[in-house]
Amino acid sequence: MDVTSPEKPRFGVVDLGSNSVRLVVYEGMQRNPHAIFNEKAVLGLGRGLHATGRLNEEASAQTLTVLGRYHALAQGMGADPLEVLATAAVRDATNGQDFLDGLVSVMPGARVAVLSGDEEARLSAEGLLMGVPFADGVLGDLGGGSLELVKLVRGEVVETVSLPIGTIRLADRAEGDISRARAIVETELKRVPWLGAAPIKDLFLVGGTFRALARMHIAQTGYPLTIVHHYAIRREEARDLAGVVMTAPKKSLERMPSAPTKRVSDLPFAAVVMRRLLRASGAARVVFSANGLREGWYGRRLDRAERGRDPLLSAAIELGERLGRDQGLPAALLRWTEALAEEDGEAQLRAAACWISDTGSRDHPEYRAEQSFLRILRLHGVGLDHHARAFLALVAALRYEAETDSPWLMPARTLLSAAAIRRAEVLGAALRLAYTLCGGVPALLDATVLERRGRRLVLKLHQGAGVFAGESVLRRLEALALALGLDALLEVD
Repeated sequence: MDVTSPEKPRFGVVDLGSNSVRLVVYEGMQRNPHAIFNEKAVLGLGRGLHATGRLNEEASAQTLTVLGRYHALAQGMGADPLEVLATAAVRDATNGQDFLDGLVSVMPGARVAVLSGDEEARLSAEGLLMGVPFADGVLGDLGGGSLELVKLVRGEVVETVSLPIGTIRLADRAEGDISRARAIVETELKRVPWLGAAPIKDLFLVGGTFRALARMHIAQTGYPLTIVHHYAIRREEARDLAGVVMTAPKKSLERMPSAPTKRVSDLPFAAVVMRRLLRASGAARVVFSANGLREGWYGRRLDRAERGRDPLLSAAIELGERLGRDQGLPAALLRWTEALAEEDGEAQLRAAACWISDTGSRDHPEYRAEQSFLRILRLHGVGLDHHARAFLALVAALRYEAETDSPWLMPARTLLSAAAIRRAEVLGAALRLAYTLCGGVPALLDATVLERRGRRLVLKLHQGAGVFAGESVLRRLEALALALGLDALLEVD
């Protein structure tokens, strides 16, 4: 394939921040953003802006060099359009226009947008909503120059504000003193009357330094999944993490697991912002998001119908379409498993499980269960929270007859409640029975019916349709009935 004329549309966005500059190239127009390239440089463009009112001269030159590289990369990958989103540092600096003139010279033809604080906040919110469509709470997007706050009610943006307390600017304003930084953040947050109007459940945190704090917490606690997106911790855990990072000497921070070398100096100030946000909002939980400004920009390129699709199910369908053997099978499986009880709100999980249930068919038979488990656990998808990842991965493994005590299943068993594990076991056993009956052919599955009758689980087979009650079918029907606490009954007509 000629990369200058890709089969799927490619487009690139440069996030030009006060601390870092990043190029992301996306491919396709699907509900889940597919980034085929992602490169970041931490340069500190906005360092010293509070004192001088100007962009850092040394960092400006370095940034233009990097932007020239990004332009060449985007052109070579066939990314069109290519757009630069400039945020707090450029919009606030007295020499911002001079910098933009230089930018245009190294990135000819690229679109350039200098975002207002409100525009930046709304794009970040739209990025979050790509993964959490009905987010309810407060979003905090922390950059080097500013903190954008957004009040969200069931997926709708209600309020926005931009505050000059990004990590670099806060450190400059406080002259490196954490106590002064606390006072500055507290004063700025008091300017936002809606922030503490009512306690909220979730505080959604976006931005590189917040993500760095999440990675450190993951490493320190031995959490079984090293994916920051949708990583959630209780209020008390977040307060403790912030307290440690705020007070630790720099050398101690450098030695902490997963501490980012280039952001170590910024970590204490991000921790100050996080702790003060917890106090001001009354949030019961912190949810870290890898989605933000760039994903919001991506989402605006999608049509309304695509944007309105469920992100969890979209990710499962994409994988099923790529690796499944028959695109008609998931719908047949969904109909066939309707007899299985499920908790409120988990119908989408069953639908997703049907779509991913055949995606290991091309793996080596000896490793099919494990490969499927790991593929689903680590699947790319903005709408997959850690519960969904673990649940679907466990279902897929059990569908391929994984031993229930296999050590590689431990991440799922750690992440899921006992009730969720039981539901995954039931669904995995049902899918195992379904594939034993039909071999992956929808017409054969449609010649069978699974239903409940009081305390019985009944499997009905139609003679002459290519299905029969062999030893494997009987054994797996018994296993499914046992998992449901029912008696098995087979009927053949």
